[in-house]
Amino acid sequence: MKKIIVVLLFIPLALLITQCHRNVKTQKNMSSVTQTTLDSTINQLVAKFGATQKEKITKGVTQTAALWIKTDGKDADFKKFCLENYYGDDKKLDQLFERMETNLEILYGNFNRISLDLKRPLHIDKGEMIPVDDIFGAYDPTAHMNDDFFANKIAFVTILNFPFYTLQEKIDLSPKWSRKQWAFARLGDLYTSRVPSEVLQKYADAYTAADNYISAYNIYVGNLLNDKNETLFPKDLKLITHWGLRDELKSHYVGENGLEKQKMIYQVMLRIINQDIPDSVINNPKVKWNPFSNKVTKNNKDIDNSPEPNTRYEKMLGIYNALQGIDKYNPQYPTYIQRKFEQEMEIPQAEVEKMFIEFITKPEIKQVAQLIQSRLKRKLEPFDIWYDGFKPRSTISEDDLTAKVRAKYKNVDDFQNDLVNILIKLQFTKEKAEFISSKVSVDPARGSGHAWGTQMKGDKSHLRTKFPSDGWNYKGYNIACHEFGHNVEQTLSMYDVDYYSLAGVPNTGFTEALAFVFQKRDLDLLGIKNDDPLKEYNQTLDNFWSCYEIMGVSLVDMNTWKWLYAHPKATKSELKAAVISNAKEVWNKYYADVFGVKDCEILAVYSHMIDDPLYLSAYPVGQLIQFQIERYIKDKNFANEIMRIYTFGRPIPEVWMKHAVGADISIDPMIKATDEALQKAAK
Repeated sequence: MKKIIVVLLFIPLALLITQCHRNVKTQKNMSSVTQTTLDSTINQLVAKFGATQKEKITKGVTQTAALWIKTDGKDADFKKFCLENYYGDDKKLDQLFERMETNLEILYGNFNRISLDLKRPLHIDKGEMIPVDDIFGAYDPTAHMNDDFFANKIAFVTILNFPFYTLQEKIDLSPKWSRKQWAFARLGDLYTSRVPSEVLQKYADAYTAADNYISAYNIYVGNLLNDKNETLFPKDLKLITHWGLRDELKSHYVGENGLEKQKMIYQVMLRIINQDIPDSVINNPKVKWNPFSNKVTKNNKDIDNSPEPNTRYEKMLGIYNALQGIDKYNPQYPTYIQRKFEQEMEIPQAEVEKMFIEFITKPEIKQVAQLIQSRLKRKLEPFDIWYDGFKPRSTISEDDLTAKVRAKYKNVDDFQNDLVNILIKLQFTKEKAEFISSKVSVDPARGSGHAWGTQMKGDKSHLRTKFPSDGWNYKGYNIACHEFGHNVEQTLSMYDVDYYSLAGVPNTGFTEALAFVFQKRDLDLLGIKNDDPLKEYNQTLDNFWSCYEIMGVSLVDMNTWKWLYAHPKATKSELKAAVISNAKEVWNKYYADVFGVKDCEILAVYSHMIDDPLYLSAYPVGQLIQFQIERYIKDKNFANEIMRIYTFGRPIPEVWMKHAVGADISIDPMIKATDEALQKAAK
């Protein structure tokens, strides 16, 4: 599926809301407050408000001092500020909290709306794009917000009264915290660094450049030729990489010439990864291309097939270089890897990696692989990491599914108008279904689709879906079901959560989980029933195999970012070599024995690696969460459980999971269910 653009409240902090004064050099030595002033300020506040507040006072004053620089005022100004702006009275603190929540919702909600609207020409398939669209789309309206908030001292008021707690502190204190204390802690997450606005704008520029590159990276597969000079796909079929190519490959486990079509798409993917794809065939309907010989023809004549000049890795490197500029202003999380996992995901990277490796080395992997091989009646190919035969739709022709979709949905408005019915089918009351649907806008996307959430009540989340001129297809519908799952989460976790600072979910894995839950029900929502008694077991095997695939991809992503930090001066050519090497290394360790093929680089094909670094880990985490949720709500009212679970807001992951299913995130439920499914499949 297309990568998801989910705007989660206050996340990632270093990118959304951590700007600073332009004169700051590095945060490690930025504080201008002397230890004498710091101690004196703490002592006076403790004397005024009592020893019971000493820990909070110490934390708040110390953290305020850490970000106080000369341009903020002298030591006397710092002390005066703290003494006048510390809210030691509970009633006054509550009043401050409520005012902060109200005003932050106004700011973040409207800034999100501005960003969304400025990117409409880039994301919405309405009219021709012009060069200025890229400039407006890259503009970050929040870039100077924290410059202003440190200058006017709002940031310091927040830090002083709602101090920051580390992940370990949150884990230790969570059993004692009330909902309001969690909300206070989330306000404390706002200001952990001061990053110059120009540095953040450089990141926004790099991200937009990479995003636009990926969004416009289409292959006209209807113009692909085999060695017999034959075309195998519909004439006008255009697919975005990697999502469209992957989903097309998955669709050919049934139908005529399926294996040959899969091998052709696989070869295209390898060309993209290795960057020996001819530059002239990218997003070009006027040429034909044999991905095996790499010849390009136009009007039956060979033309230049010069390769793409490592643009794929240049865009990835651009994002890394921009993030390096942010790193030095984040002493608590000095690398993007740490910010992504410890700050945003709130699960340490080492733990995520360990969990993935434990999963993909389970003996059940080879057992499921053998089952797939027996069903295919051939040896496994590397692209069988995307084997799609366990899904209920695997026995139904793709053309039949597309025909069903097109009969039901003539345009995006038809899907928009059907959202209420979809939710009612999922056991939501008519009233709740109408409310949620009224908060979701369906738009025609330039790319394969995404979900963009709101950050204020009264606004809508957006579901972007690719709707070709010749009509919607099943793949587009399937992705739209996934995106609608995001929109439902975005609506519930904004409108039905008790505190604005707790709105959202702990990390993107949790919103992916609900998106997978919705996507899994796509055929039911189309009115296609599956009475197969093995349905549940096949779905388990499908989830298991999907995790095996995406966990390997995630390991490549993580290993590549470790490599980047070890080689900060890398060129795009060196980065390309490293990505391919990492992909082969992961393949050889965890996949070669299963597939019987060594040195395969296919795990590096995912576009997320280029324009959404380290996002990929959210998918397998989301799949594990999805599986645990599905098992827990199996015999319960679907809508009631989803509303109970997804209105809990944004504490840390382990607290959320214990509320949702009574257990931590774990691979064990899926492994256990896979063992059961394999036993059933063997009978």
